[in-house]
Amino acid sequence: MVAVVDGQGGGLGALLVETIKRRYPELEVVAVGTNALATSRMLKAGADSGATGENSVVVAAGRADAILGPMAIVLADAMMGEITAKMAAAVARARGEKILVPASRSCGVLLAGMPDMPLPKAAEAAVDELARALEL
Repeated sequence: MVAVVDGQGGGLGALLVETIKRRYPELEVVAVGTNALATSRMLKAGADSGATGENSVVVAAGRADAILGPMAIVLADAMMGEITAKMAAAVARARGEKILVPASRSCGVLLAGMPDMPLPKAAEAAVDELARALEL
């Protein structure tokens, strides 16, 4: 199972879900939103199921073979406080591969040496990494 975790408006999460399902429709993708809007948007993008809130992030992180989302999901208090310390720790400690997209606007962290990449291209790169991690 692949978990896509996002918050705020869920735009990056929806883009990741669309990209995964277009390339690997057989993969089970669970949308995990920090809020109902993010979850809804990822479900509309094609996720197989969805859940919302802190406990949903914790549970999904523990079960997922891979977790995709913005870099903010491993940073406590990111996304204007939507990412709790418990969420960030659960994702960071998860056994599954973490594939994170640098999106500095939502977390206030800049990665030196990383090229500024449009989100659709970043989503494609993330799904390339997913394919390598799951040996697809």
